[in-house]
Amino acid sequence: LVIVLLHKRMEATEQQLEEIKKVEASTRELDKSEYYSYRKEYKKYVLNVVCYFAELKSSLNDLQTDTEKLKNAGIEIQKFLHRNSSNHYLLIIEGQASRNSIRQTDMNYRLSYERALTLMKFWKDVCHIDFGTNCEIQIAGSGDGRYNFGFTNGENNERFRELNATLM
Repeated sequence: LVIVLLHKRMEATEQQLEEIKKVEASTRELDKSEYYSYRKEYKKYVLNVVCYFAELKSSLNDLQTDTEKLKNAGIEIQKFLHRNSSNHYLLIIEGQASRNSIRQTDMNYRLSYERALTLMKFWKDVCHIDFGTNCEIQIAGSGDGRYNFGFTNGENNERFRELNATLM
């Protein structure tokens, strides 16, 4: 009985490994994207479109970016998900806030979350982008940018932290 159970577990693990390889292979097509790039050290694809907010702001009106490029980046994810509909993905939209003049950590977490939510609302409500049923979307805020992924100045933290378009 133990041998049979171990064999079934091994088969399940092999199937899971094949699923992982399939998903990893599908995401390689994003290597050709002008809107996303793979960050090997963090094992994720990140947004190349620069998106900034004024200090302590998070509304769409306060977003400083090329909205056409941002829209196209969302459309690219939508098309990618449609082409790879047999896989399941996790899209993490992560906002970030710098250590601002108020220096309230709780406020920075809320502010960074609101910035990420602003992008999701931009894609869904303004651009009418539907990411389909094979993608779970998580909205996240990373607070004051202590993990700044290679950026050192505060201005770079007033954004969607590279959007963290993590496709898993």
